[in-house]
Amino acid sequence: MEEKGIKSKELADKIGITTANLSILKTGKAKAVRFSTLEAICKALNCQPGDILHYATKE
Repeated sequence: MEEKGIKSKELADKIGITTANLSILKTGKAKAVRFSTLEAICKALNCQPGDILHYATKE
């Protein structure tokens, strides 16, 4: 988002979710993400899923 110069509220509005839900996604606290939401984020940011997703093992 920073690289694209877009604020959380603007992105949330573009993709049709609340800023609270976007915050949950950004902090990694989401248990799941819908493919439609991921697609909307990628379209809004003009990126690929691998650009915004990171896999980390639980300790």
